Amino acid sequence: MSDRFEAGQKRRRQVLGDAHVDRSLGDGTAWDAPLQRLVTEAAWGHAWAGDEISLRERSMLVLALLAAVGNMEEFELHLRATARTGASAADVLEVLKHVAVYAGAPRALPASRVAKRVLAEMGAI
Repeated sequence: MSDRFEAGQKRRRQVLGDAHVDRSLGDGTAWDAPLQRLVTEAAWGHAWAGDEISLRERSMLVLALLAAVGNMEEFELHLRATARTGASAADVLEVLKHVAVYAGAPRALPASRVAKRVLAEMGAI
């Protein structure tokens, strides 16, 4: 395994938790292993691994991007990860305000409904 893959696995586990990563890897096959490797190296070993910005800031960026493109499944996953990244419920609301202005209310409002449900489940609001 490459250093980038190993760094990615470490950061992925830090942000998403061992249970999620173990589940993801356990569902893997030889067929999709190259995709898992690519995502681990690119997303987690590059975009999430640097020291230039904090995990909180990275988390907020990812939430904004996922909401803006309408990927609610990953948005929910990364909302749950805020418990590990330090992004607060107030941070999430700020993210959604930016999404509403720059990507549109049709993207921000569904994300807001998901956020309200998930943050309430987490006891964050």
